[in-house]
Amino acid sequence: MLQSFDPVADSRSRVLVLGTMPGVMSLQKQQYYGHPRNAFWSLVAALAGEPLPEEYGLRKAMLLRAGIALWDVCRCCEREGSLDSNICREEPNEIVGLLADHPAIRAIAFNGQPAYRLFKRHVEKELKAWCIKRGHPGYPYLHLPSTSPAHAVPFERKLERWRPLEEYLRY
Repeated sequence: MLQSFDPVADSRSRVLVLGTMPGVMSLQKQQYYGHPRNAFWSLVAALAGEPLPEEYGLRKAMLLRAGIALWDVCRCCEREGSLDSNICREEPNEIVGLLADHPAIRAIAFNGQPAYRLFKRHVEKELKAWCIKRGHPGYPYLHLPSTSPAHAVPFERKLERWRPLEEYLRY
C-alpha cells in the first residue's frame, strides 16, 4: 500500500487544495508535486505573486503564506505507476478533522477531476453531516484542472482556471 503525506496547513489556511495521491516521483522525493514538469508549485507562486523557490521547505512556506492548505483525498491506496485512474483499494484521509482543526478554511479546491470523484465517494457525505450538525454553511467546491504533466494544457490556461482561488485567499 502506498502512503500519502501529512497535510500542509496552518492557522492562515483559507483554501484546502486536495489531490488524489502523490505520484511515483513525489513518493520517491517525499515531496508533494515532486515531478519537475508538474505545474502545481509554479501556479502557487503565480497566485502568491512570489518567485518560485527551489527548496521544498521554502515552497511549503510560500504555500502557507498564500493561505493554501494542501493534502490528498487518499491516505493510502494501491496503484501501478502514477496515473489516478490506476488507484484502487483506497482509504481516505481524515479531511473533516482537518477542516475542523482549521476553521479559517473557506473553500475546498480539487486538483483535477479524479480528486473530486474520490472526495465525493469517500468524504462528501461525512462532511455534509458534520456541517449540518454544527450549523456550518458548508464549503464551496472549486474544480481545477490537474497540474499533472499528463494533463497537457498550456500553463497560462491552467493559471487562468486556478485564479478563482484568489477570491478565497483574500482576508
